[in-house]
Amino acid sequence: MPQPLDYLRETASQTAGPYVHIGLAPGAAGFEIFHNRIGGDIAGPEAQGERIRVAGCVFDGTGAPLKDVLIEVWQANAAGIYPHPEDPRANEVEKGFRGWGRVISDFETGEFTFETVKPGAIPGPKETMQAPHLNLWIVARGINIGLQTRAYFEDETEANAADPVLSLIEQAQRRDTLLARKTAGGYRFDIHLQGDKETVFFDV
Repeated sequence: MPQPLDYLRETASQTAGPYVHIGLAPGAAGFEIFHNRIGGDIAGPEAQGERIRVAGCVFDGTGAPLKDVLIEVWQANAAGIYPHPEDPRANEVEKGFRGWGRVISDFETGEFTFETVKPGAIPGPKETMQAPHLNLWIVARGINIGLQTRAYFEDETEANAADPVLSLIEQAQRRDTLLARKTAGGYRFDIHLQGDKETVFFDV
């Protein structure tokens, strides 16, 4: 009679690839199978605040851009309110503001872009305030578990210095990996999966 170890084998690791865009955002791949695209509009046309454009790439450990990446963006509105039942001020969010969207990288260059409004500061633990930021979840071929990170804004210097999450990161160089850089057209936020520039990821 065979023993358990004779026929029980570890299964292969599962990743989100190789066709992330088809499975999670088919409209971006040219497959119009849904009447409404899920999460295509992060802020909505009636959102208040500063309109911004964010661009960047997700790079692998060799520095090559990944060209089949999906990024989910979750954010508060310009007043620092999430459109979520757990936010006690959720009923104050302007009409149409979703605060959530899916972004697909360009299949040729790996560049991703999205437009939204700059979020406001958010109440944190123990009466602290979290600096304005975007919450990002990244999935791609070769990533076994989706990666969580944040994009803060380099021009929010005072708020960033007091942010309770950023303050947990001891090395300034590591904190810098979470800063979206101001550009002429908005902000630039590149994500590095490995290497010297590896972005800080969170165990959420």
